[in-house]
Amino acid sequence: MEVLAPAGSFEKLKYAVQYGADAVYAAGKQFGLRAQSTNFSKEELQQAVQFCHNQGVKLYITVNIYAHNSHIQPLQEYLKFLHKIDVDAVIVSDVAVAQLIKTEIPELNFHVSTQANVTSWKSVEFWQNFGAKRIILARELTLAEIIEIRQHCPQIELEMFVHGAMCMAYSGRCLLSAYLNNRSANLGNCSQPCRWRYALTEATRPGQYFPIEEDENGTYILNSKDLCLFNRLPEIQKAGIDSIKIEGRMKSVHYTATLTRAYRTAMNFVEKGEPIPDELKQELYKISHRFYTEAFFDEFNSQNTQYYPSSAYIRQFQFLGIIEKVQDNIAYVQVKAKFKVGETIEIIFPDWETDILFKVDKILDEEDNPVVYTKPNTIVKLNLGKPIPPFGILRKKI
Repeated sequence: MEVLAPAGSFEKLKYAVQYGADAVYAAGKQFGLRAQSTNFSKEELQQAVQFCHNQGVKLYITVNIYAHNSHIQPLQEYLKFLHKIDVDAVIVSDVAVAQLIKTEIPELNFHVSTQANVTSWKSVEFWQNFGAKRIILARELTLAEIIEIRQHCPQIELEMFVHGAMCMAYSGRCLLSAYLNNRSANLGNCSQPCRWRYALTEATRPGQYFPIEEDENGTYILNSKDLCLFNRLPEIQKAGIDSIKIEGRMKSVHYTATLTRAYRTAMNFVEKGEPIPDELKQELYKISHRFYTEAFFDEFNSQNTQYYPSSAYIRQFQFLGIIEKVQDNIAYVQVKAKFKVGETIEIIFPDWETDILFKVDKILDEEDNPVVYTKPNTIVKLNLGKPIPPFGILRKKI
C-alpha cells in the first residue's frame, strides 16, 4: 500500500522522500487548493520530477480548483507542460479539467480529488468510465462503504486520507472564506474562518459578546478535530485501499518527515502481519496537532469530528531545526526555534531506530564563537562526537 506524503515546498518534498514516502503530492503556483503554500515554480516542478523518479518515488500534481472561463486556456497550457515533464498523475476536482485531459492530453493520468465528493460506488464507476486512474475517496465514508465500493469497482485505484486537518464543510466545499474574507476556498485561498472564535452580538448592545455555549470566551463552533486512522491501518489494507494519504502541504518539514516515517514504518509492520510498536504510535503526538478523531470510519456522525472549546494546536515537542551537513562529526544546524546549552534534544532520522538523544554542552556560531542559545534563521554547529545518518531533524520536549 502506497504512503502518499504532502510537499508544500522542494525542501519538504526532499524530506518526505528521504523519510519513506512512496509518492508525493505537490502543486505549481496556479490551479491548486493551497495557494498560501510556497508551492513550485515550473523549473522546480521539473527538478522535483527528476528528483522523485531518481529515488523511485512518484509525483502527483494537484490541479484541483473549480475552473472559471478565464482559467480554461492557461489550464490547457499548464496540463500540457505537466505531461511534458512526465509527472505521474494530476489530481483534479472539476469535470471540465478532466474533460480537457481526456480530449487534449489522453496520455496524462488523472486522479479524482476528494474535493469531487466521491461517496458511492456508482460515482466511482462514472469516473472510471470517464478515464480516471484513481479515486481519492471522500472523508465522509465509513469503512463498510469503502469495502462495498471496492467490491463493485475492483479494477480502479482507491486512495483515502488517513491523517491531518479536516474541513467542517462537506469534503471541503466551503463558502465561508469567500463570504467573510473574500478569499475562495474552492480556488485554493481559504482563510480558515472555521478556526476563528465566535460569539453572539445583539444589535442594540454593541461591544457586548454573548457565548454560544457555556464558555465566557466564546466558542469554536466550526472547528474540526484532526483525522488520525493510524490504529486502523490493518483494516484499511484489508479493505483494498491502494494509497493512504497524509494531509499537510502547509505544515513544517518536521510534520512531514515525522508522519511519513511513522506511516511508512507502520505499514511495513502491517504488511508483515506484525503489530505496530507502541513507540511508533507515540510519534503522532510529537507533531503539532489538534485533538485526534477517527471521524466517519465507523459511522457517519459529525459529533465525532468537532471540538468546540478551542482551535489551538497541541504541542508536546518543538521543532528546532534541520541538519544541513555533517563534517568531522560537527553538525551544521539550520535553526528554526531557540534552544540552549544544557538542554537535551532529540535528533530523528529516516530510520526511526537510529534516533538519538543529545545533551547540548556547547554551541558554536558560524564563526566558531561560543553562544549560550540559538536564534531562528541562523546556522550553528554542534559537536555530536560520532557520525550520524543524513537528513537529521532536531526537536525537544516542551
